Amino acid sequence: MNFDLRHTPFSRYGSYIAFSHLPKSEARPEGLYMRTVHGNALFREVFLVELLQGKKPIPFKEIATPTVLRLENERGHVDICIAEPKLVRIKGSGVGIRLRMATDVYGSAISVGDHRWEVNSYSNQIKYMLIPMKGRLLMDAPWSMGKCDYIVADFLPQPGIGVVECAIEEFPCVWYERSYDESFDNCVKSMQSEYQRWLDKTPQAPKAYSKVQELAAYTQWSCVVSPEGHLTRPAMYMSKNWMTNVWSWDNCFNAMALVYKNPELAWDQFMLLIDNQDKSGVFPDSLNDKSMMWNFCKPPIHGWSLRWMMERTDFINKQRLKEVYEPLCRWTQWWFKYRDHDHDGIPQYNHGNDSGWDNSTVFDEGVPIEGPDLCAYLIIQMDTLSEIASKLGEKNDAKNWKSRADELLEKMLAHSWRGDGFVAPRSGDHHVAESDSLLLFLPIILGPRLPEGVLTELVVGLSKKGRFLTEHGLTTESLKSPLYQANGYWRGPIWAPSTMIIVEGLAAAAKKEFARKISRKFCDMVARSGMAENFDALTGTGLRDPAYTWTSSVLLILAHEYL
Repeated sequence: MNFDLRHTPFSRYGSYIAFSHLPKSEARPEGLYMRTVHGNALFREVFLVELLQGKKPIPFKEIATPTVLRLENERGHVDICIAEPKLVRIKGSGVGIRLRMATDVYGSAISVGDHRWEVNSYSNQIKYMLIPMKGRLLMDAPWSMGKCDYIVADFLPQPGIGVVECAIEEFPCVWYERSYDESFDNCVKSMQSEYQRWLDKTPQAPKAYSKVQELAAYTQWSCVVSPEGHLTRPAMYMSKNWMTNVWSWDNCFNAMALVYKNPELAWDQFMLLIDNQDKSGVFPDSLNDKSMMWNFCKPPIHGWSLRWMMERTDFINKQRLKEVYEPLCRWTQWWFKYRDHDHDGIPQYNHGNDSGWDNSTVFDEGVPIEGPDLCAYLIIQMDTLSEIASKLGEKNDAKNWKSRADELLEKMLAHSWRGDGFVAPRSGDHHVAESDSLLLFLPIILGPRLPEGVLTELVVGLSKKGRFLTEHGLTTESLKSPLYQANGYWRGPIWAPSTMIIVEGLAAAAKKEFARKISRKFCDMVARSGMAENFDALTGTGLRDPAYTWTSSVLLILAHEYL
């Protein structure tokens, strides 16, 4: 499989290093860049990568595969392999390779013996050791006025042989001397074996989707970073483009896709936020290795996703249920204790970001908003806690959670159902904004928990011609709405999580053919347009971040479960 570096970074499981072809901007020229996805980097771009004939840059073609990135010119080529999470190995023939870095006031490069050079990249908050293995390393790092002006590292072929080989090693503090005895070819073989083992754990999909299935699998594999800092476990980032974090509902979809054949890593994704749970019970909105964000939270889909995973693996045994039970209880209680300011028993979102639907039209006339989706998630979460409590022998807890779930369902219907659809009232005055958002259909996730008449109206609304259902799937704002925007984030584009939730709700409501129809539309769109963060509802064109893991995960789930 080959892929386009303009959309999908070249990286590997466990690594914070990625290679991308970036467009021109005010801060940089267009070109191929070695980048970092560590959370504290002031700038992501580390080195501009160029191919050399002598000391002159020459054009090249990029050929990216999951394990090797080849830079090719008619005069020769260079192959790049991220042999280890912190180690890049490079081998070329007939041409050289240049690494160019624009430094700031603190960036520097020094010779440390044996022709090695240490590059201290303050802007990227990391250091790199440059090691020539075959050929020569020529450094140009002039120093003036107390600082390094720029850094250019040229790895040139060995005279008479035309071969160049080198290594780039990332390190945070101290570089420990080591050998690089393993041949480049063996590094590639080892990578290929590791990648194949990942593919072998990919959920089965129809043969017609084999190409997009591998792109989805590669996107997942390459977006995992090793445990560091706040990341207590291997963590699947949302992307190694610019969405270089874990968000606390995105990760649930990734866990769900992994649970079939990689349940341990699935469990790590689910528990990662629990490891960083606040004492109040809330999860961080997002986190990476260096930072956590608490300004917002994300919706409590965790009970739903946990129950879904429990139905598909025996890995989540009694001991793991004990691990998760109390944190999930605290997370549930948090909503009732800290997010019900008018004390009507209906929790609220204080911002669109809390819902995951950042700028949905239901938030147009102010917050906080009492979203019916929030009640639905909490009902399922309390049902799940009841099931877990029963498995753990906590009969009183099981009865209490079930009673609270029933009570909230009754309140939600009285509060938010208007006979032909749900509304999202503003907390306090219960004012309702003009909105025809797909968010108002998310309570379908309750399936048979809802009255038959309510389910019927939701299905009719979803299937109504010219409203939400398009050739490519479900738009997030009705096409008939004056507020619809083709590239309006949650005001029109198709998204993976909303698709997944609606599909699962339809299946639970015994509308599996409709669920299958939506799944096929979504999977066909992704097969054409790639793993974008979201998609134009009318054209199916990918929008925003073009290599997003929850899109990959939902593609794999829907193709496996429904197609």
